[in-house]
Amino acid sequence: MDIAFVAPDLRRLDKLRNEALAAALFEGEWPLRGALGLLDWRLAGRISRVIQSGVAKGVRGESILIPGESKVAFDKLFLRGGGRASEFDGAAFDEALEAMLRTLTRAGVRSATLVLPGRALGLISAAEAMERFLALIGDHPEHDEITLVEEPDAQREMEPVLLRARRAASVYEEI
Repeated sequence: MDIAFVAPDLRRLDKLRNEALAAALFEGEWPLRGALGLLDWRLAGRISRVIQSGVAKGVRGESILIPGESKVAFDKLFLRGGGRASEFDGAAFDEALEAMLRTLTRAGVRSATLVLPGRALGLISAAEAMERFLALIGDHPEHDEITLVEEPDAQREMEPVLLRARRAASVYEEI
């Protein structure tokens, strides 16, 4: 599996050719930030309208599919309810990410862009998010390519964690 990074910038997101983007949405999250805010702008407020209409509330366990349009590089946009930001912790991160990965698998998505739960709101550090992501992604070998949306500073914080995991995996493969 290939794991790459992209900054939350519309021009860079437009260049991706992944099938889907998955992100967590939290209760009362307004305005939308990070990649979701950018995509909402590009989709002329479509995500905001889904939230304002009450279709998406961000409650823990909620799943919403928004079909992509020619205005974005993704065929599908999956939103996973993350619950209340004030109650977000490592277990909530794991639950939301696992659900996102299962949803992508059920949809037959092999290449996806992920906004890791809680990262856009700063609810979990970049290093901890990467460690938790790597612990869960091993159970999902069906994904060929995952691109994580992260600011450059966060990417620099995550890269050593990813490098250690790659080194450990290569040592394990040699044995």
